[in-house]
Order: sequence, then structure tokens, then C-alpha cells
Amino acid sequence: MPQVMEFKLPDLGEGLTEAEIVRWLVAVGDVVAIDQPVVEVETAKAMVEVPCPYGGVVTARFGEEGTELPVGAPLITVAVGAAAEVPDGPAAASSGSGNVLVGYGTDHSRPARRRRVRPGSAAPGGFSGAVAPAAVPARASTPSPASAPAAVAVAVPVSAVPAAAAGPVPVISPLVRKLARDHGVDLRALRGSGPQGLILRADVEAALSAPAVAAAAAPAAAPASVPAAPEGATRIPLKGVRGAVADKLSRSRREIPDATCWVDADATELMATRAAMNAAGGPKVSVLALLARICTAALARHPELNSTVDLAANEIVRLPAVHLGFAAQTERGLMVPVVRDAQTRSAESLSAEFARLTELARAGKLAPADLTGGTFTLNNYGVFGVDGSTPIINHPEAAMLGVGRIIPKPWVHKGELAVRQVVQLSLTFDHRVCDGGTAGGFLRYVADCVESPAVLLRSL
Repeated sequence: MPQVMEFKLPDLGEGLTEAEIVRWLVAVGDVVAIDQPVVEVETAKAMVEVPCPYGGVVTARFGEEGTELPVGAPLITVAVGAAAEVPDGPAAASSGSGNVLVGYGTDHSRPARRRRVRPGSAAPGGFSGAVAPAAVPARASTPSPASAPAAVAVAVPVSAVPAAAAGPVPVISPLVRKLARDHGVDLRALRGSGPQGLILRADVEAALSAPAVAAAAAPAAAPASVPAAPEGATRIPLKGVRGAVADKLSRSRREIPDATCWVDADATELMATRAAMNAAGGPKVSVLALLARICTAALARHPELNSTVDLAANEIVRLPAVHLGFAAQTERGLMVPVVRDAQTRSAESLSAEFARLTELARAGKLAPADLTGGTFTLNNYGVFGVDGSTPIINHPEAAMLGVGRIIPKPWVHKGELAVRQVVQLSLTFDHRVCDGGTAGGFLRYVADCVESPAVLLRSL
């Protein structure tokens, strides 16, 4: 007799607590192998395929495409056992592989094709492909508040529910949980109107409309602080990458006492050096790579800026390696891929790594590890046609170098007025890790290397 196993959204690492379903890779009735990817999800940092640790027949899917699920919420249920083995593939077993993301854990190749068990027909070994009674069918329609049964919900405040009522709650949507939590409604006291008793948003709203519940929950309800949006206004959810950026920037502003210093530099010699390097043949070297190489040399002289602040220990932690982040604008929003051990790389190697990570970022294929662990950020906002900026530090780093556009400007060169290629450099730094003298010394060294690349040779 097959055993129905529930596979929940696994911990995706890097502190991620939720993910949005982008695309289902299997349907109810499909036969899947151990570690076969079953869904593509988007986290705040990347899009990843999630493999299922069980092999067998998919009996239910939880959540439509576009639904946001918290870590630990059910994803699918799979009927496993001898009767649900995948032909020509690894045998299904109730003890899964333990795989979390594609590329980690056991290595099973994806099957060349998938078998679909038609509803009502027998699966291999006589198992019916129907959804288990306790499971929620895939693509279950959500009734509107107007169509919900009038007597479906009788709710009481959380404090009135006895401790013995603790247990699993038939609700999938994190939005429904949040709505109930914000208004003091205990979901255990609701009778869901969805399939198999699933609690829907309409059920919570119906409970809130009950006079007794509304009166009991009134003290817990927060007063409305945002005025009603005017007609025609558009609301854009702060979730995914945009939400992660908002959270990180807000935290940076709250925790880091930042300051900014800037300087104009004559980049004519730097541009000439790059042209000579590329004319010599071999892989092309980008301006960003040259600036990155200058940054790593500057950080070797001023290691205070390659650090982080440990608030719990009340310590400044200087980091041994430079994991250089760089800002990349994509269709999904601003992303900061990280080049590992940038201090060990040549200009050619940095150019190649920047190109590789930028291509992955634009394709939405960066792994979470590609977006975390940075120790210093290089922000080339000159590509947007602007000269200067005061960027927000990429928490928990301690500094960011900003680079404006490089354009011809009048400049005093060797005592005479001339037209030179000028760039504005800015350094935003955490004032806890160093004083202005250190920040100024770092920025001045960077400017000196830009104006005379030969200065960099002393550090190589």
C-alpha cells in the first residue's frame, strides 16, 4: 500500500523565510523520481528549482503560480512505495534524499520523460492517482467573499482559545495568516469554506464582520496611518527582490552611521592604459575591472574598510579576504553579485567574472551564494549618465565606492587648461569602523591610481 508523503518548502538558506512559486514543473498525477525538480521558486535573492526528496506519484500541489509560501509550508504530496516506483529510474522510498536545491545533495539525473497518471485510471501496481482525502487539490478555486457561506465562521480572540486547541491549521496562504494575526483572530476557531476545510481569506473577513469578534479584536487593531489611495493609484507589492532591497536599505539606514566623501579625478591616463592593454590582444579588460583592481589594492592599505560591525559582541571584525560586490541593474531590480577573493584576481580575471555574473543576473539565474557574503561594494552609477551619488551601504558591509560617468571636462593639467577625461569618485563609509582620515586616505589613493595607473604597480 503506497504511503503519501508531504514535501514542504525547505529552508533555502541565507536567512530566507519565504519564496514565491514561479512555475510548477510537475502536475497532479505525474510520476516523479527522487531529487527531480518539481517547482521553480523565486526568493528574495534568486530563482531556484526545488527537488523533491521522494519518488512516486504526485497526489496534490499546494499553491498556484504567483503564490508566496513561507518556509515549512506544504508544497506537494507524493504517494511513495513499491506500487509507485518510477520505471527505469531510482526506486521510490519513504526516506528521501535530503536534497535541498539542485546541485546539492545526492546526484540523480532528471528522467528523460515523465509519466502522467490520468485521473480515474490505475497507476502502476493498482494505485489510484486520485488526490488523498486530506490533501488540497491543485488549482482549487478561491471563492469570493460574496460567495462564502454566511454561517461559515465563528471566531474568538486568541486569548479565549484553550491551549488544548493547539495543532495544525488548514490554511496555506501566508496572507490569510497575517490578516488573522493582525486582527486577533485565532484560525483554530474557524471552519474553512475551501476544499477539505481549507481556511480562505473570505472566512477570516467573515469572522471579522461578526459583531462579537469585531468588538473583541478592536483593541488589537492598529489605527490606519496611511490615507486612502486616490482613484487610479497603482499598488505594487514590496516582495521578492524589491522587498529584499527595501528591507536591507532600511536596515542599513537604521544601523549604520554613514558618511560620504568625494573627489574629482583625471581618468585620462587610466583610459589610455586600458586602450593599450586591449590593443595588445587577449581578453578585453573593462574599466570596472581596473577600478576593482585599484579597490583591492586600496583595501590592502586600509583594511578598516573591509570589515563589519558585530553589534552583539560590540566589536569591529576585519575580514581577511575581499569579496567584492558590484551593483547590477536587471529587469528584476537592483542586484549585487559578489566576486570571491577579488584580491587574488588579475584585471583579466576580474573582467571575465564580472561578465559571467552580470549575464547570470540578467537571466535571473544567480544562485543565492552569488549574492551573499560581500565585504565591499563597487557601484558604477556612471552608466546611468550621472556624475555623483551618496549610495546607501550594502549592510552589513562597511563601505562602498561610487563611480560617476567619465566625460571630457576642462581641467588644469601640468599648469595649463586642457580637456581631460574626468570622473567623480565617492566613498560612503561606516563611521564606526574608521574616522575621516582613513576614509580620505583610501579615496585619495584610489584617485591617485586613476590619475596615474603606474602608482598601482607599487602595490602589485
